[in-house]
Amino acid sequence: MADLKSPPLGAPKPSVNPLFLRDAELRQAMELLFFAYRDFTAEPDAILARHGFGRAHHRAIYFIGRHPGITVSELLRILRITKQSLNRVLGQLIDEGLVDQRQGTRDRRQRLLELTERGRALEEQLSAEQRSRIARAYREAGAEAVEGFRKVMLGIVGSEDDRRRFERPGPPRR
Repeated sequence: MADLKSPPLGAPKPSVNPLFLRDAELRQAMELLFFAYRDFTAEPDAILARHGFGRAHHRAIYFIGRHPGITVSELLRILRITKQSLNRVLGQLIDEGLVDQRQGTRDRRQRLLELTERGRALEEQLSAEQRSRIARAYREAGAEAVEGFRKVMLGIVGSEDDRRRFERPGPPRR
């Protein structure tokens, strides 16, 4: 496996394959995404299995944790699963005491979701190894590679609305 560390200052940059759009390179990227996702989800999958949960539960827990008070409608938009599937997942998470649900203040038809203390503890457990794995890879790759990775990942995201979620604010205007 190639060394992913940045070269020392002043050292020549490693050569970059100018043929990165060839089919072989694109297929290698697809395989790398597959293996990275497999390894990225392995530990959380094992934790979820002990609770009788799957990846849909993980995604719901993650996004509810990141966006306390998120509406069911917004969660449906992010996860792109059926309302029936989400209702099943949320029902289990609520029954297990991991998620609280309350009515919206402006629109009583809205259901606002928030992790309970137990839910936050589970989310932390599920995300800890993943954050550590990403931090290790980022450290080894360096800032320039991290920004390149970010651009590639944004380019893979299909929805303009979803890409906008990751826009960085520009410099302050004077």
